Amino acid sequence: MNDNNAWRFVKKRTAADGAVYVSADGTRYRRTGGADLQAEAAFQRQVADLDYPVPHVLEEGFTDDGHYYVVEESLGDQTLHDRAVASLNGSRALPDDVTDTAAQVAARLLRAQAAHLAQPTPTPSALRQWLDRAGFTQNVFQENPDLDNTRTRAALEHALDRLATVPLVYGHLDYGLPNVLPAGVIDWQHHGLVPFGYDVLPALEVIAFKGGSKGYTASPGQRRRYLAALDDAARNTTGQPVSQHLGVYLLVKSLFFLALMRPTDPARTDKHLKWQYRRHLFMKGLEQYERTGMVDTALFPGLEEFAAGYRAGDHP
Repeated sequence: MNDNNAWRFVKKRTAADGAVYVSADGTRYRRTGGADLQAEAAFQRQVADLDYPVPHVLEEGFTDDGHYYVVEESLGDQTLHDRAVASLNGSRALPDDVTDTAAQVAARLLRAQAAHLAQPTPTPSALRQWLDRAGFTQNVFQENPDLDNTRTRAALEHALDRLATVPLVYGHLDYGLPNVLPAGVIDWQHHGLVPFGYDVLPALEVIAFKGGSKGYTASPGQRRRYLAALDDAARNTTGQPVSQHLGVYLLVKSLFFLALMRPTDPARTDKHLKWQYRRHLFMKGLEQYERTGMVDTALFPGLEEFAAGYRAGDHP
């Protein structure tokens, strides 16, 4: 590109090579990277044609030094996570307008996914590939070999059985308020096939896995309204609600949030604490799922509460 001076650096890309820039007028973003970014741009073009709420790719090519770049339209400069943080005023309550907007965007995505099923009847191997990718199971079990046991495997097999008739759709795999704006969804780096509802259903529930570090929490009423909006969208497109799969999806999310957490430096006691915290949340989620088939994140302790018990010897 010849207009590098027109772009302002925003940040380095997360978990990938390259960087993100914004145009002087704020209407476009330019990202640089490699083959992973090329695949992401191709996916965005594909799902944009399916009416997914994603940024449209405007331009792509290679820089003079051989790096790939893509230019896409801006969906805005404030994600729902940013809006939530900016709205906090001595309270940890998530603003209702943020949860309502989250439900509207999620319903848009859910309707687009329902209209363009990738596998109406998933194969067992496809579901297992989703589980391994969405849950980072290989990494989790490598870092936590004690969790790779008959009990965990039985719960995951039960979860896959429950999804045997749930269609697979083109999904985000890292969906949450930090990637959602009122105009749509950004950062499709980890795209792939997912069971219907996997992206959007856990969006408010996964806040709890951060242990309070996001600064806000979703109330039970907000979570119920959010799920009800998605059930309405699903009924209108498929004839069936979708929230009955939330327990399975949160079991998988409990693996996802445990991935890549084991510290390599024994001196980093802060990282060791967070790793133990995520292990604790996984075990709580597993126990709940075994008893009820659901996972209630409202019962998860915050990181500070866990840390107090951990230091007192109340947790392993």
